Amino acid sequence: MAVLHAADDLLVEHGFGALTVEAIARRAGVAKQTIYRWWPSKVEILLDTLIEDSDKRVPVPTELPTAEGIRAYLRDFAHFLAEDPAGKCLLALLAEAQHDVGTAARFHERYLEPRQLAEREMLTRAAESGEISPVLDPEATRDALLGPIVYCALTGAAVPADLMDTLVEKLLRPRA
Repeated sequence: MAVLHAADDLLVEHGFGALTVEAIARRAGVAKQTIYRWWPSKVEILLDTLIEDSDKRVPVPTELPTAEGIRAYLRDFAHFLAEDPAGKCLLALLAEAQHDVGTAARFHERYLEPRQLAEREMLTRAAESGEISPVLDPEATRDALLGPIVYCALTGAAVPADLMDTLVEKLLRPRA
């Protein structure tokens, strides 16, 4: 756990490029060999950090989703990306994935695929129960809902106050 916290802290303090396994080991108070026994790279450490923190701080709703529940999830996700160190981890991995095929593959396999599946299931369950009537298929809906939030976070822009409401109303057409 100390290794994950150290990686998170150092990433926020110094950025992905300056993050090293040596620095993580020093901050966590463990030997570098201990880290390499469990994680082959800093990317794997950051993925473990991201998965653990996002599951705790911004879980995909599993109960019967409502339009309000989805709206709350979007707000929580926007806050996670803008304010939480683990959100910075997600953005750093996303950026690094653009330049490194191995990082892209691991990020997609370990984080994006499972999360996207859970989000797609959330939208499908909400549609099947009649809570929402999406104008797009579940995958396109997910991308249309989350894309603007991720874009704002990547560019450092604040998420407009009415963005979530507009996305939910126009894309999901909640039950009245």
